[in-house]
Amino acid sequence: MTELSAVLASLNLPDWQYFVEVGSTNDLALAWAEQGAADGSLVLADRQTAGRGRADRRWVTKPGAALAMSLVLRPTAAEVAYIPRFTALAALGLVEALAKHGLTAEVKWPNDVLIGARKVAGVLVEAFWLGERPEALIVGMGVNVSQEALPPAEELRFPATCIEDEMGESVDRWDILAGILHSILTYRKILTTEAFLAAWNEKLAWKGEQIAFRFANGQVKLARVLAIEPDGRLSLQIEGQAKPFLAAAGEIELAGHGGRLSA
Repeated sequence: MTELSAVLASLNLPDWQYFVEVGSTNDLALAWAEQGAADGSLVLADRQTAGRGRADRRWVTKPGAALAMSLVLRPTAAEVAYIPRFTALAALGLVEALAKHGLTAEVKWPNDVLIGARKVAGVLVEAFWLGERPEALIVGMGVNVSQEALPPAEELRFPATCIEDEMGESVDRWDILAGILHSILTYRKILTTEAFLAAWNEKLAWKGEQIAFRFANGQVKLARVLAIEPDGRLSLQIEGQAKPFLAAAGEIELAGHGGRLSA
């Protein structure tokens, strides 16, 4: 705890909470936001038993094996128009932090971070609303640090990896955490600009490549990844269609798939 306290003190966060075990850091951060937690307040847990991702998928954090964190961010009037970018904000924060350790990572739209086409982290952003305005955003992230963070292969929906496997050595979780938070705070300064969108597109996984895309209705089609649009939608060139399709929901299932999929 002394080391963690020193790391977080260097970032000048307004407040933070650390728990040995919780159900969900996002749930705690949401409750804290409702009670008035300041912008930049952080919730951390060593073990998380009911973490969640997109589509209500569950994620369990084993002690010492991962980073389970949720950041309370209160969007400014200018940032409210760019809410979809907050997911990329966290993802880019991790990509930048990993780069400082010699690892090349990419952002799999809409909310995962990949190393070598394998998932190393996921992001879930939830909102605390006041009327029609998001009073606070809870930016939750789970990062696989060591092998113990990985589920059994038969339970994986997408290939996974961890930082230590990719580096070939053990790492300090709190050093990774500090890098993520520092990069998030830095990227936030340009969140509403073209520079942020350019950074997101630069790190977009499979840009220009063919993938299999699963739509919200369950339909899967071959498509080519074009770019992230300013509003956060993914531009895809669907096989057999002349005009690009702008996806607001759905997910990439496969990359480099050489066969054909039925509509």
